[in-house]
Amino acid sequence: MIKRIPIAGLKPGMYVSDLNAEWIPHSNLKKKGIIRNEAVIEKIRDLGITQVYIDTSLGSDTQDAMTASEVDAQNEEMLREAGEMAPIMRPKISLDDELSVAAKVHSEAIDLIHGLIGDVKKKKPIRLDAFEEVADGMLDSVLRNHNALTCLGRIREKDSYLMEHSVNLAVLMTVFGKSLQLDKQAMQQVAIGAMLHDIGKIMIPDEVLHKPERLDEREFEVMKQHARFSKELLEGVEGMPALAVTVAAQHHEKMDGSGYPLGLCGHQISPFGRMAAVVDVYDAITADRVYHRGIPPSAALKKLLEWGHHLDPSLVRHFIRSVGIYPVGSLVLLESGRLAVVVEANDFDQRLPLVKVIYHTKFRSFIKVETLDLSKPSVQDRIEKAVDPAGYRIRVGDFL
Repeated sequence: MIKRIPIAGLKPGMYVSDLNAEWIPHSNLKKKGIIRNEAVIEKIRDLGITQVYIDTSLGSDTQDAMTASEVDAQNEEMLREAGEMAPIMRPKISLDDELSVAAKVHSEAIDLIHGLIGDVKKKKPIRLDAFEEVADGMLDSVLRNHNALTCLGRIREKDSYLMEHSVNLAVLMTVFGKSLQLDKQAMQQVAIGAMLHDIGKIMIPDEVLHKPERLDEREFEVMKQHARFSKELLEGVEGMPALAVTVAAQHHEKMDGSGYPLGLCGHQISPFGRMAAVVDVYDAITADRVYHRGIPPSAALKKLLEWGHHLDPSLVRHFIRSVGIYPVGSLVLLESGRLAVVVEANDFDQRLPLVKVIYHTKFRSFIKVETLDLSKPSVQDRIEKAVDPAGYRIRVGDFL
């Protein structure tokens, strides 16, 4: 049986099935294995991990625990409660009308980040005006219909993670900022900081940055320096907004002080740094990478809620409100037994998005694609739950 236990209850002889620490990027600890001694437990505790999952069939048991199914039910209930909040954002134009413009903005952003990597390696200056222009295009698209750029962010190549993650972070931060009703100048600066938040990784040696397996302790400490390098690089750019620097500098800081590079706690972290931490974790855990298979968007939202002691709980709920409990790109099971891909959020109710029906679970086969607006009275089908596309060998990106 899989159980979640507090770190205080972890003992030698237990088998850890999941460190429950995907919020720590590049963690150098094994995710699974038998606990041999107290020293290993201390290393886990030092990372700020407060709860882990154990497999009682492979190691010692404990009564001080919730089963994995009980945890999931608890997380599902928290997500359901978040879903009762009405969306704040209302698209001004249709998704179809915005998609072509959004695709151009998305492509320009990818090209800009790609060119930036080469420029910084050659010691060329960062062109702030180019990032301002792309950020403005991104902001305008989000204000017209935020679903378009969000939709494009779900179509990714794992070998282009660094570039696509930076662009997607900017998109999601802009969507988040719109939901929080930030002014346009703040949203532009947040987008710039998000696009540039990982620029410090250029200073990390390739053998560490591109290592396909887990990093050792020394390599992990080297990798953690990228946030400091990002801050220093951006501070050296004439006219770079302080807010953009803050986003880059603090995107790995955590509420309980377990983050880096400074180990800031709570309100020592700027609200924009706390926003970036939430979005950075969400995008990282939903993305396929060379060494990591992404989890479905709704599952990721439940993990954000579970990690409330590391991430700002209030901002997590606001983020969920901004992307919906079934974010664009989610695969959902309908009461009819059909599977559908979420393509657009509902203007008034997070639980009733626009979906494309693509597959029937009863017949285990694809069906003619049909678009359904679940909010229409004539549509009787409803979402039963979000599901993992891997279980049906479905590539969601093919239907976006």
